[in-house]
Amino acid sequence: MTNPDAPAGAPADTSPMFLSGGGSVGGLMRSHDWSRSPLGDPSGWPQALRTVVSLMLGSKFPMFCAWGEELAFLYNDSYREILGDKHPASMGAPFKEIWSEIWSDIYPFVERALAGEGTYLEKLPLVIHRRGFDEQTWFTFSYSPVRDDCGKVAGMYCACVEATGQVLAERYRDEENKRLVTLFEQAPGIIAVLRGPEHRFELTNKSYMEMVGRTDLVGKTVREGLPYIEGQGFFELLDQVYTSGIPFVGHAVPFDLAREPGAPIERHYLDFIYQPIRDPDSNVAGIFVEGSDVTVRKQVEDELRAANRQKDQFLAMLAHELRNPLAPITTAAHLLKFGNLEPKAVRNASEIIARQAEHMTDLVNDLLDVSRVTRGLVTLEKEEIDVNAVVAGALEQVRPLIESKRHSLTMQLSGEPVHVLGDRTRLVQVLSNILNNAAKYTPPGGQLVLRVTAHGDQVVVVVSDNGIGIEPDVLKYIFDLFTQAERTPDRSQGGLGIGLALVKSLVALHGGSVEARSPAPGQGSEFEIRLPRIDAAGGLTGDASRDAGAARVEPLRILVVDDNQDAAQMLATLLEVQGHAVTVEYDGRGALQRARLERPQVMLLDIGLPDTDGYALARQLRAIPELQGATLVALTGYGQNEDRRLAEEAGFDHHLVKPANLERVGEILAQVQQANR
Repeated sequence: MTNPDAPAGAPADTSPMFLSGGGSVGGLMRSHDWSRSPLGDPSGWPQALRTVVSLMLGSKFPMFCAWGEELAFLYNDSYREILGDKHPASMGAPFKEIWSEIWSDIYPFVERALAGEGTYLEKLPLVIHRRGFDEQTWFTFSYSPVRDDCGKVAGMYCACVEATGQVLAERYRDEENKRLVTLFEQAPGIIAVLRGPEHRFELTNKSYMEMVGRTDLVGKTVREGLPYIEGQGFFELLDQVYTSGIPFVGHAVPFDLAREPGAPIERHYLDFIYQPIRDPDSNVAGIFVEGSDVTVRKQVEDELRAANRQKDQFLAMLAHELRNPLAPITTAAHLLKFGNLEPKAVRNASEIIARQAEHMTDLVNDLLDVSRVTRGLVTLEKEEIDVNAVVAGALEQVRPLIESKRHSLTMQLSGEPVHVLGDRTRLVQVLSNILNNAAKYTPPGGQLVLRVTAHGDQVVVVVSDNGIGIEPDVLKYIFDLFTQAERTPDRSQGGLGIGLALVKSLVALHGGSVEARSPAPGQGSEFEIRLPRIDAAGGLTGDASRDAGAARVEPLRILVVDDNQDAAQMLATLLEVQGHAVTVEYDGRGALQRARLERPQVMLLDIGLPDTDGYALARQLRAIPELQGATLVALTGYGQNEDRRLAEEAGFDHHLVKPANLERVGEILAQVQQANR
């Protein structure tokens, strides 16, 4: 017989015709040494076996047959993938040896086929070993008996397909569906699926049903299921989205509902989206509804906005009303401190102090107790004191709390006296406040460390703890009035949030600074206080003495503009005592005329003037060519960030809050003097 698949010039193929074709496995059958096989040479195979083999080799469907007492295994090209590494050694080998790992699973079906009964199995799970490892698989197959020429069952035939990929995909899909259903049911937001132009409920989750007070919505239209929302615009929105195919997104939309017939109407607010659902032809077939009830959030936001506005208004007014009288009082006090005023000037300054103090007393009587913290009327009784003694006084106040919480306190005091010029009571108050915070916000059994060191012209006091720390977004505001971190879930530490603001104010009154640090929440915090150090004779040391001398500046032409005549006169008098040429105006018109005439080098402008505001005045002054180089300083009772931004935009070089820090005024004047050299 000639093999039609053989190439030209190749030796004649003497294989039987039934072995022709069959791809690589057909070629393997034709070249296989059958002398060692119980099947013998293919030329002697019975007709039934020849027919089955011919059928297999001509099919693209995975097939095999097992023939004879040993069930010698024969298969086609499509079956190779199922065999894996078992090919080509499986050709002609006993069926049992080839699939020994699953023989106990499949033999009952083999036995039935050999008994003349066909079987069909769908997605039978089998663990096979075909690529060097055990592999979970699934197969769909049929086992059929094959009879010899005498009608006796001499073997079996199998057509099979591996369903592993299909089973895994179905399992994944089922698991995904279960997860989606679970997510759908448990989703905290409201979810519903509406079908058709009538918006018939197909799905609703638990949150949706709880919100509307109905559980029997599926199968009903929205108008049937939710008749009480008629007239609120939701039905019309659904019609619009279904018709246009354009999603609708709503934010804090009011939603009135009655959960039961006759129940009172409740006002809710919703964030939601109506998302069109399209069919395979891109036509809108329904609407997906997703959203959340934001009623509580809306109420909280409204309350917070109202509270924030009230707080800002209160603080701004408090600061403004207190700083205005403080400004002339502070200025007059500095004038009296010089000790070289004429009797008339002393009397004038005293009258201003008395008048403004009376005005402040009236204000204080109408304010809450907390206003005492912000008004700046803290009288310091300064004396030369050793900071180590301040530490001892603070510990007397805080030690009961430290001991009650079983904290460990490590003291690292300076080995030498470190003197400052300060109010002992107030400095004890500062340090005890910080120690008290460290003890409060450190869990029982914590570690506190207090260090006192001297660095050149400064005394440094550091209090650190291993407590709960400070959130980064709170840290930058920690010294602001009414700022308090929510350090514990129940806010059990309490407090008005004014302690650290008071600390900062008192330290500043002593010419020092305070800084807070915290690596991260839960990693403790550290507060560092720096105070000017004095020598044994009571004088400033090092750079502090040089800074004090640097406060004197060369004479400058200065214009002071303030409708508070006492404040304007006192500031002008103080600047004149320092040698400057100062003029005063009480409104914007007079200030413009005076500026054009005298061309001042520095102008200190109040923002609240009777005929204009300081921002507009600054813009007008900047428009005068001869005043381009002048330094403009905003001197005002309003000191919020927005006020500083407005001042910068108007052309001010500096923004000072009343009562102005006279050392800062001196620094500004010194900068102008230096620039004019």
